[in-house]
Amino acid sequence: MMNDMVTIVFDVLEASWDVLLESAFWVLLGFFVAGLFRAFLPGDFIAKHMGGKGVGGIVKASAFGVPVPLCSCGVLPAAAGLREQGAGKGPVTSFLISTPETGVDSIAVTYALLDPLMTVIRPVVSFFTAVAAGVSVSFTERFEKRAPAENPTAPKTAACQEGSCCCEHAEPARITVLMKLRDGMRFAFGDLLADIGKWFVFGVLLAGCISVFVSPDLLGGFAGSEYLSMLLMLAIAIPLYVCATASTPIAAALALKGISPGAVLVFLLAGPATNVASLTVVSRIIGKKAAVVYLLVIIVMSFVAGIVVNYLYGMLGLDITGWVQSGAHEEHGTLAVLSAIVLLALIAASMLPKGRK
Repeated sequence: MMNDMVTIVFDVLEASWDVLLESAFWVLLGFFVAGLFRAFLPGDFIAKHMGGKGVGGIVKASAFGVPVPLCSCGVLPAAAGLREQGAGKGPVTSFLISTPETGVDSIAVTYALLDPLMTVIRPVVSFFTAVAAGVSVSFTERFEKRAPAENPTAPKTAACQEGSCCCEHAEPARITVLMKLRDGMRFAFGDLLADIGKWFVFGVLLAGCISVFVSPDLLGGFAGSEYLSMLLMLAIAIPLYVCATASTPIAAALALKGISPGAVLVFLLAGPATNVASLTVVSRIIGKKAAVVYLLVIIVMSFVAGIVVNYLYGMLGLDITGWVQSGAHEEHGTLAVLSAIVLLALIAASMLPKGRK
């Protein structure tokens, strides 16, 4: 009995380590992107294009996220940084969905392993799903209590008396590109990492538990039922960690078992956009109520899109028989291991009082 428990614990840790290896580099890249946003995106740009609750900012955030090659975990620090800079919950939600569901890399893999039609359908459906979620989440902000906004016309407290010598001769310090980059990275790998890191580790451990006890291979026995296969795809894809690029060969393998194009699309949309490792952090970025709306919209839009795609393929006389080409499994390399070690070290350092400072 004890040996079985030890085996299960090691299996969970091994699965969690695999999730970390899969995501660590992209998480670090996401924090780097967040630092770049902080350093080089002016505050008025965020307020103008992604602030408030307007549909325009939601559409821009959805379109901006489609080509960005970040996974569902890598997008979290970038989205959190945008939120910290004043982006509205609606645009941030759209960015959280459109970014991990597609990317230039995953679009290329989709073309290689599936077919041209799915290559076009995937980013298009991702865009509209992100817009729908952003609009839905924006409504939740109307019912939240807000702190009174600062009056922009109110006089500011000056650092020195008007007419004094320091005000007469003081000149604004020149801010160089290197200084901006340093401040942005300090924010991303300091305050932002301290806020997100522990929740990410907790989510990775949960994802490891799910990986041990739930296998995508279970879906093979339900391939004959169109709607049941889509429901089971949702049940597996929502908690399971899989990035947009990695989900494509899995979907192609499932297609060989007879899974319909609609069910494949459900997995391609719901898998990268949701997982246990990210949902815990998403709720902290946009709030628990908005996170529930975020998840519900992804479920509904994915299922509806799956039905429509099955109808489209049937109308065109297409099937998924010749989609997949066999490929070798790619082991995690040195970069993945180093990224995981660096990420864990940075998270541990950020949780210390000195690291947080």
